[in-house]
Amino acid sequence: MRIGVPKEIKNHEYRVGLVPSSVQELVHHGHQVLVQKDAGVGAGLSDADYVAAGATIIDSADQIFADADMIVKVKEPLAVERKKLRKGQILFTYLHLAPDAEQTRDLIDSGAICIAYETVTSPNGSLPLLTPMSEVAGRLAPQVGAHSLEKAQGGRGVLLGGVPGVPAAEVVILGGGVSGTHAASIAVGMGAKVTVVDRSADALKRLASQFGTAISTVFSTRSAIEELVRRADLLIGTVLVPGAAAPKLVSHAMVRTMKPGSVIVDVAIDQGGCVETSHATTHSDPTYVVDGVVHYCVANMPGAVARTSTFALNNVTLPFTLALANHGWKKALAQDVHLRNGLNVFEGKVVCEPVALAHDLPYVKAETAIGM
Repeated sequence: MRIGVPKEIKNHEYRVGLVPSSVQELVHHGHQVLVQKDAGVGAGLSDADYVAAGATIIDSADQIFADADMIVKVKEPLAVERKKLRKGQILFTYLHLAPDAEQTRDLIDSGAICIAYETVTSPNGSLPLLTPMSEVAGRLAPQVGAHSLEKAQGGRGVLLGGVPGVPAAEVVILGGGVSGTHAASIAVGMGAKVTVVDRSADALKRLASQFGTAISTVFSTRSAIEELVRRADLLIGTVLVPGAAAPKLVSHAMVRTMKPGSVIVDVAIDQGGCVETSHATTHSDPTYVVDGVVHYCVANMPGAVARTSTFALNNVTLPFTLALANHGWKKALAQDVHLRNGLNVFEGKVVCEPVALAHDLPYVKAETAIGM
């Protein structure tokens, strides 16, 4: 199989779909890997590194898309990239289609076989290809939140950990999953007063067992969220419904009750965000202010630490990339229900139910679409 790795073109996106060690594995299995010139530079990976691993360096994205049987990326294809996709071509990347009607329509029109990292599952019910980026984003959230709290950034001028005689900042984390747990870990390490909200009793027990008295856990109700949002210096939203748009847990009315200069970091923005006043921002212009509250809503947070993120992502995507390359999409999808769960759009059909529901589109079961 010819596997193409185009350079990412999203704002300040420095990650790359394959690292040289992944390329070497694919070449060892008899595949050809086409890597766009300078695709890995942002992650500290040179063209020479890729050539040494057996890749062919290609000057243009046009040629990559034209020649490759499978495109391996990190972020969702932008409009200019979606025009290059063709029927029967495999696209393997993050898609986040539920809040993105335009991308969904374009992928349907392309006829491509579109597999989303974020909906591939594992036997234990987790999302193994989303987990490493959730870990990175969760760990980044208190860091960018602390920076945004600085007065020069428009924040309250509060140090997250406080100092002797001055209380620490109050950090409220919505969601006790992967991102929320990692956010709590870093916020506790920075000395903040941390509260994690979740509606899963099991998640709250796990958090209490892991952190002990270092954090507070609260069962999620509207009343509890209203009270905690009002008190928060830093609100971190990490709520996830797999494949679907994030629920709006924090209303505009709640945002109005927050302290002037307080900060919201909406990690869920890839899926539309869990705060009503959130909209996607970029690394070049990461924040905006609504009713005196600073919003940080960068839709590709892990791109800020591209090298760490790229290697973490490749560690989990490579086995699935190899399966698709070694067996072809039909056999790979038929053999592995977990990879099949990653299939979102197949040759003009929406085969991920939450995406179909989000855009009021016809839904076809993946098994039916691929002819199982």
